[in-house]
Amino acid sequence: MLNRVEPRSPQAALKGCATGGVKRGATGVVVIHQIDRPDDPRIAGYARVGDHGWLRDRGLFVAEGRLVVSRLLEAWPSAIESILVTTTAHAALPAVSATATPVYVAEASVLQSLTGIDFHRGCLALARRPQEIDPGSLLASERLIALEGIANPDNLGGIFRVAAAFGVRAVLLDPSTADPLYRKAIRTSMGSVFTVPFARLHDWPSGLQRLQATGLDVAALTPSVTAVPLADFGSRPTGRLILMLGSEGKGLGAAALAACDHQVRIPICDDVDSLNVVVAAGIALHALGSHAEGGVLKRSDRS
Repeated sequence: MLNRVEPRSPQAALKGCATGGVKRGATGVVVIHQIDRPDDPRIAGYARVGDHGWLRDRGLFVAEGRLVVSRLLEAWPSAIESILVTTTAHAALPAVSATATPVYVAEASVLQSLTGIDFHRGCLALARRPQEIDPGSLLASERLIALEGIANPDNLGGIFRVAAAFGVRAVLLDPSTADPLYRKAIRTSMGSVFTVPFARLHDWPSGLQRLQATGLDVAALTPSVTAVPLADFGSRPTGRLILMLGSEGKGLGAAALAACDHQVRIPICDDVDSLNVVVAAGIALHALGSHAEGGVLKRSDRS
């Protein structure tokens, strides 16, 4: 169970306030604060944005970049603790000024001094992690992805972006797969981790049996020459399906392969051993048929 972090009140956010401009949002609550120095206690948490363990232990995550923060505001507005932006980024993000969330505006030099990182887009948000999803709540899903050993956050974020593009309803994670709410994974996903639900199967891969019992087939993507070519598998009626992907180095383990209903491969040239897992996911999902009606899947249609 993830720790809950209660939002701070406006009064708590203003405690220890230094000099700076203050504006009022549409709700009448003071929400925008000018920050002039990196040691301002109101933004102390941002000094740890590069420490994922520290954030996770406190039930927090950080979103980085204007587009990603905008998508966080759209998808999980109530989860946001605060937003820290440069003057330029604040002017470019009108949605930030409309929120009741505390917004701290500072010069780029203050952000870099505080975080030790050069955030080119000048926008960060600290937010509370959601409660973990019970994999059992995904039993009615039509199309899912299951991941084993995807430790690289860039690959993980890319898979979420591909999943969102092709209408995948949720992503299942084995215990060794990275955290989708790691800063780099969020950034690479372009905020898709906020719209594609994910759940961790702690009893991997045996936990897949509960999903298979509801009629979901599991198709493992593997470079094995004995696997069915993707084009042949995609030509069959697939119905409800879980596409299982493993790491680029080790691939799927023997237990995961044994748990699947089908083994599928993407034919490639003999002198290439494998594809990047994000590329493979995109090819496979496209071949198996997008669940985005008319090329577009509304977020409200996901189940």
